[in-house]
Amino acid sequence: MGKFIRFIPLIFFIALGAVLFRGLSLNPTELPSALIGKKFPEFRLTSVLNAEQTMTIADFKPGIKLVNVWGTWCPSCRYEHDYLNKISKTNRFTIYGLNYDDERAAAAKWLTELGNPYQFSAFDGQGKLSVNLGVYAAPETFVVDHNNIIRKRYAGPLNPQVWQNEFEPLIMQIEAEHLAMVNNQGSK
Repeated sequence: MGKFIRFIPLIFFIALGAVLFRGLSLNPTELPSALIGKKFPEFRLTSVLNAEQTMTIADFKPGIKLVNVWGTWCPSCRYEHDYLNKISKTNRFTIYGLNYDDERAAAAKWLTELGNPYQFSAFDGQGKLSVNLGVYAAPETFVVDHNNIIRKRYAGPLNPQVWQNEFEPLIMQIEAEHLAMVNNQGSK
């Protein structure tokens, strides 16, 4: 028994090493989310650019949506902003912004000076929608399908490589699913 007790620290060290090694293989941008496969939460928020304009989920256009969580305090948000402006010119999806933990005046100035890639950007001053989405930092981007179902959550800035690897395959899949659904309805 005495010899076994000597090995307890070694066994503990090996187990701890295995747990830490497993953690190194995880991708921090792939956040689990209880909302994947569920409807986008209901909300009622004002616009970043117009505090008198209220927005809800009913203001989402039909089709694929990207909901981008951003803040002026976030260096990675500034890094991805040019890319968001670039991809906003497509007609394959619509980008919506969720301004998180920010000041409205600073956010409005940001969009005016750097360009506005968003169909609308909601001001989440109290963080209620952000909490409902499970947001813990910015930027985070959610892919929402034609039925307002959340299909993906991505934490980190978007760039061409991330887009090609993480988003383009899913966008193509959603487009194909929607086309198949429309064709099935048309043949009935």
